[in-house]
Amino acid sequence: MVAFESEMRRQAWTEKELLVVMNLYCRLPFGQCNSRNRLVKAAAETLGRTAGAVSRKLGNFASLDPRHQARGVGGLPNSSKLDRKIWSEFQKDWSAMAVESDLIFEDRIKNVDSNEALLIKSPAGQTESEATTKSRRIQNFFRRAVLSSYNFQCALTGLSIPELLIASHIIPWSENENRRADPTNGLCLNALHDKAFDRYLVTFDEEYRLLVSNKLKNNTLSWIEKECFVKMEGCALKLPHRFAPDPNALEQHRSRFFD
Repeated sequence: MVAFESEMRRQAWTEKELLVVMNLYCRLPFGQCNSRNRLVKAAAETLGRTAGAVSRKLGNFASLDPRHQARGVGGLPNSSKLDRKIWSEFQKDWSAMAVESDLIFEDRIKNVDSNEALLIKSPAGQTESEATTKSRRIQNFFRRAVLSSYNFQCALTGLSIPELLIASHIIPWSENENRRADPTNGLCLNALHDKAFDRYLVTFDEEYRLLVSNKLKNNTLSWIEKECFVKMEGCALKLPHRFAPDPNALEQHRSRFFD
């Protein structure tokens, strides 16, 4: 009670502080957005807040997420005007906000990525261009947000080996810069189904059920084609706890599907 009253007497939250919390919201599986989580504690310490206060702000962002609203779960419905402003800015330009919030987050909180399998690996050094650095940062943000939203499991098979999980773009990276970091433009798939999805050999219908191209159905099927594609046709994706895949993006993907 004392800690809560002390928190209430603190200054109002700033935009930079909320960028840290929103970035954290995108990093953590929903069940870990609580005051016991080490990153929540680290964020609280660097922001001069209590872990409970940071957890409540995470709940406020959750209450703004349409996925949580549709499920009837989420945070307390008491988000502030500034909370809603930050949320809206991310929805308008995920790529720009991903870079900005990542820079602030990592400046405040050190050694945040203990699981290096979640990161996109590429050569770094003084010769690395600013554009390359920005692209890699966007890729890392997208991968973290998508994999954590799906609780680090393939949405189709349940596979949970990080090295074999891909944050798959629904609308390709090259076609829409603003959606490169948008987690609603992503699916967590294993490497095999990701490659087939990327080549439009599989897609998902309006009910998120797997559709398999006739190119993967022929008279000389290998066992892997039978087990991983033909027999799985009609299986439904397990939807994430936040940032549900955008139906319009999936419709665009289906329009290119090799049926």
